Amino acid sequence: MANALRNFVDRFLGRGEAAVTVPPLDGALKPNSLLEDAAFGLRVPAADNLVATGEGLVYSSGADLHRQPPCGGPGMAFRTLGAPVSALAVSSAGILAAATGRTIVFTDTAGRDAAGLSAGNHDWTGITAMDFAHDGTLFVAIGSSKNALDEWQRDLLDGGQTGSIWRLDPATGRVDRFAERLAYPNGIAFAPDGNIIVSEAWQKRLVQLTPTGRIAGQVIEDLPGYPARISRSARGGYWLSIFAPRSQLIEFVLREPAYRRAMMAEVEKEFWIAPALRSGYSFREPMQGGALKQMGILKPWAPTRSYGLVVELSADFVPLRSFHSRAGGRRHGITSALEAGGKLWATAKGGDELVAVALPAEGK
Repeated sequence: MANALRNFVDRFLGRGEAAVTVPPLDGALKPNSLLEDAAFGLRVPAADNLVATGEGLVYSSGADLHRQPPCGGPGMAFRTLGAPVSALAVSSAGILAAATGRTIVFTDTAGRDAAGLSAGNHDWTGITAMDFAHDGTLFVAIGSSKNALDEWQRDLLDGGQTGSIWRLDPATGRVDRFAERLAYPNGIAFAPDGNIIVSEAWQKRLVQLTPTGRIAGQVIEDLPGYPARISRSARGGYWLSIFAPRSQLIEFVLREPAYRRAMMAEVEKEFWIAPALRSGYSFREPMQGGALKQMGILKPWAPTRSYGLVVELSADFVPLRSFHSRAGGRRHGITSALEAGGKLWATAKGGDELVAVALPAEGK
């Protein structure tokens, strides 16, 4: 009763969970054009799922796996799988795990099938992220058990909390549910203490899971966008990808269930008031017109449905610096980022591009 009364008062006053405020991009998150102005950009349709191997970087483009030298230069496709790759992970032994459709494929870094490894007798639909533990077990994030991967906007608008984390032993095929009832888990990384860091996209936060699967707490909350995958940085912290921005309009729509239902039933998905990996391609998109352009010019601070953002976090999850592609840019929808060869590499899925930003040497 007390919770119901508090929720009613919050909705009436527009506070708490009913607030439509969005954290400002300030401090270490102050907007810049470092991502958009990066010199190296390789055109890759639906670039996604970036991992580092001993032979170079590996990323996906649809059903194809590509290898990219960390020093730059031309890349190459080395394996085609039967369905679009939704997640990648690499073990310390150099085994690649690729989530494709309803299964997980294990290969070596040359693209040959890895013998003796199994994904178990399990339906792996909806995988968003994976990571290998030190003992060789694979942790798998399922974004939603209700909506397909290409229906992620619907899952957000439905208030989805059907995501889960699973633990797979590839040597035996044993599968165990590790955590459940998560709001679209979208990234996994292992902390030095053995805990597991998970990005919970619809809650706009990172949570920490213990080795037993219990949520120990949130390590960063109220992010200005929806988090995607996480990787370790050279300074002992983490690189966090933000695949889409929050806005007051979207926050307002999320609090109007009748409007959301009508919008999803009557409007084409491309034009929903919802976050997007790319924008600015149609005059029918929401938030077009006077709010975006002044004197015919698109200002970098204009409201936008899509954005490019990578944040470096310290080991204690304090934001240190960030790399942006702002309104009017095209390197949007960052789904993966990692550090290699003195560069920050990022997959701009919305911009169909693999991007590399030169990082200053330590101490500069």
